[in-house]
Amino acid sequence: MAAFERDAGSFRDRSGEIYFSQGRIFRTVNRTAAAEYETLRGRCFYEQAAIAGFLIGAREIDLSLFGSCTEAVRYLIEHPRLDFISYPYEWSFSQLKAAALLHLDLQLFALNAGVVLSDASAYNVQFVGSRPIFIDLLSFRCYRDGEYWSAHEQFCEQFLNPLLLRSICGVPHNAWYRGNLNGIPGAELSRLIPIGRKFSKNVLWNVILPSRLQRAAKSKHLPATAGAMKKLPQATYRRMLATLRRYIDGLEPADKEPGDWQDYAESNTYAADEAELKKLAVLRFVRERQPECLWDLGCNTGAYAEAAIGAGARRVVGFDRDQASLDKAYRRAREHSLPFTPLYLDAANPSPAQGWNGAERKALQHRGNCDALLALAFIHHLAIGRNVPLDWVVEWITGLSPRGLIEFVPKDDPTIRKMLAFREDIFPDYSESAFENALRKRARICRVEMISSTGRKIYAYEKA
Repeated sequence: MAAFERDAGSFRDRSGEIYFSQGRIFRTVNRTAAAEYETLRGRCFYEQAAIAGFLIGAREIDLSLFGSCTEAVRYLIEHPRLDFISYPYEWSFSQLKAAALLHLDLQLFALNAGVVLSDASAYNVQFVGSRPIFIDLLSFRCYRDGEYWSAHEQFCEQFLNPLLLRSICGVPHNAWYRGNLNGIPGAELSRLIPIGRKFSKNVLWNVILPSRLQRAAKSKHLPATAGAMKKLPQATYRRMLATLRRYIDGLEPADKEPGDWQDYAESNTYAADEAELKKLAVLRFVRERQPECLWDLGCNTGAYAEAAIGAGARRVVGFDRDQASLDKAYRRAREHSLPFTPLYLDAANPSPAQGWNGAERKALQHRGNCDALLALAFIHHLAIGRNVPLDWVVEWITGLSPRGLIEFVPKDDPTIRKMLAFREDIFPDYSESAFENALRKRARICRVEMISSTGRKIYAYEKA
């Protein structure tokens, strides 16, 4: 009988847990949640939500597959396995906005069926390519006449407030969200919002007044919801969701200045024929390897990711730390319906294992299966820009994937000359020979291609 490994991040929901077994994903439905599950299943709600594109697919599996540890478990469900699990602190503004809109659209859809969501966790949304999808089957329950939106505060902390941080203050949400896995509290955000923006209807009702209510309740040692709540008509509940949806749909980043690298594909130091050589190297590599999942480190606006998909890569996960580039990459993925998910990554400080017991949220390298990668115009940003020893950079990259393409940019290249223009060159070990030695220690160099007159080369490597 196959062994089942419990996901360390699924302990918070007592209705059921996530398990892995032989590359498959399972969810248990505990006896305490069985009646609600049976009711919604009987209404065909899960099936209808999946057909509508809101909810991940699910099918019941014979409970005997789970083994003898079934005392508290009533049902066993299998979900499709996702290629890569991402977290809200790795999403761009556009992705967080898309996830928020999905959540609200799903709530409106559910209300039509007499169903509500019991929570508003952003971690219940994942991306399949550029498309957000809800993954928690057990967050749904039957609507109770007159109830209000009990998860409003959580929605604001995990969706709305991080969006407002960028939309009003021009500050990306990623670092703050990663430092506080529950999102951004309204009381903290309200201190940053300019006085003139606090009286906007949506900001006032969703950020300022709730945070003041929380403070007042805390000072009196009362719950924030103290006192009898009047019944909320379903039509009012629905209008509240629809109004918030329209507001979020109109949000845009306040920092509209160009990012450092978003125009790189159009304004780099390559001549036109040199850019074509780089693209051809990518196409050749992908056609030869046909990767199931390709990681693109330093994906910029996604031009090479799109080329790789056209050459046969089934899925691409891209990483970059430039916010404007990521928003452009996500727009490219949405407009062209690409199986491409661009994510925020500071490669010198990648997402760690964190949360309860350091295991609730997994480190970057422990999520998904990467069978090939691109690291184009990437390593010098770590080795020169962030002072990471070149040998360590090569070790980290080759540790992520058994094969890949790595571009080496020599010191004579205009890009590195620009990087060193206002700082001392303390990098005597940054050289082509040092790079090749570091790569050969860890993999076989399959091919080397010169792609620019300044000496840029692309190395195809493969590990034994």
